[in-house]
Amino acid sequence: MIDLAELRRRDIGKWVEYIRHDGTTERGRIKGWNEQYIFVVYKCAGEWNRFQDFTGVATSPKDLRFMTMGELFQMGAQNMKQPNIK
Repeated sequence: MIDLAELRRRDIGKWVEYIRHDGTTERGRIKGWNEQYIFVVYKCAGEWNRFQDFTGVATSPKDLRFMTMGELFQMGAQNMKQPNIK
């Protein structure tokens, strides 16, 4: 759970994980928030450096958690392409 009262401007762009009621998850980045919801970009055609140009989905803070540095590192390592060594 993310506490809305503790969110700060520096939290925009942070990676979060949405945990559905059936236990499945989806990752995204915080675009903004209001008194009730956190707006998260879950899909952006892989253009995460432009996530703010995409629509944020209103998500209950009780269903979100910040991703850890270890998870972010692992996610980045999985998305890196292996260099072609000749």
